[in-house]
Amino acid sequence: MNKATSKPPRGRAFLTVFLKEVKENLRDRRTLMSAFLTGPLLGPLLFVMLINVTLNRELEKAEKPLPVPVIGAEFAPNLLEALKAGGVVPGAAVADPEQTVRKQDADVVLRIAADYGKAWRKGEPVQVELFYDSSQRDANTSVERVTRLVEGYARQQGAMRLVARGMSPSTAWPLQVARRDQATPQSRAVLMFAMLPYFFVITIFMGGMYLAIDLTAGERERQSLEPLFANPVARWKILCGKLAAICAFSTASLLITLLAFAVVGQFIPAEKIGMELDLGLHFATYVSLLMLPLVLLLAVLQSMVAAFAKSYREAQTYISLLMLVPIIPSLLLSFMPIKAQAWMYAVPLLGQNLGIMQLLRGDGVTGEQLGLCLAGSLAAALLAVLATVQLYRSEKLAISA
Repeated sequence: MNKATSKPPRGRAFLTVFLKEVKENLRDRRTLMSAFLTGPLLGPLLFVMLINVTLNRELEKAEKPLPVPVIGAEFAPNLLEALKAGGVVPGAAVADPEQTVRKQDADVVLRIAADYGKAWRKGEPVQVELFYDSSQRDANTSVERVTRLVEGYARQQGAMRLVARGMSPSTAWPLQVARRDQATPQSRAVLMFAMLPYFFVITIFMGGMYLAIDLTAGERERQSLEPLFANPVARWKILCGKLAAICAFSTASLLITLLAFAVVGQFIPAEKIGMELDLGLHFATYVSLLMLPLVLLLAVLQSMVAAFAKSYREAQTYISLLMLVPIIPSLLLSFMPIKAQAWMYAVPLLGQNLGIMQLLRGDGVTGEQLGLCLAGSLAAALLAVLATVQLYRSEKLAISA
């Protein structure tokens, strides 16, 4: 007569485990901090702050007067006037220009040879020397600025010499290169925001990390897994309930990050350097789609790694090492720029990275690329789930050493 009550509704065990784990971890301050604050908000804030500081510093250096020590200024007064017109402030000569730039006492030093005037009057080629240290990235803007001014002055004077001899200035340049840059303001943003995919992956990772450790290694250490496994519930259902809880926290963390980037992205002065950045609803929707299978894959991998640990602390160590894996695609694409092939979208992490970069460029993601990305990552996640199910069947998992 109690047939209905003796057979619990399908999925009841899964739902019970899921709700229990979510409720318990919503009370844990460390999990909440990691899932909803540290991971999703710290990354966007640091990212925008660094980008703003870098851009404003470069723009300020490109516009404000630039002091440049000049050796032999008296030999080329006209060149000095041209430099002054371009915002360069000629400074006093230094005794050792090499050491000056190495010690960063100046970004660039200009040296004019003593025979500059004599050669100039004869119409012979003259040479000026620019001393700089290319390893000092902070000096690149100053070096480019002085180089551009000197070369512009040289072209102008060369053209005037030809005109004085009754020749067309174009005589000296029989071949001209017309550069047709096909990059759009939005695609240029990729150069600066190449690390953005890594932020999203790390956010997902951080969002579920403490939950994954606590639900496996933590419960094992507290000896609460053994009574849980003693219940007449299939262990795969218990695992699915735990994974659902981890995925819920990771997804919430990802959504908070996307919202944070959409808000703080408006404060990045990308338009000042000819770039366009769109981190709005369209971008957030596609990133969410691309990342959904990765949420499951990372949750399973974290649970699997935590299951091998004998204690909570040991699981933290193992999962911290696992955190290095997501950075591989970003590093690979940074140091080895490659042309994306269709199969690459099916590789977990790499496919998400390529898809997000295309969204940043404004090219969008095709249905085929999205399908490959979802199918590849989902297949990897299902394989990892099957392996973890086997791990959960082991009696050793419930026993704390």
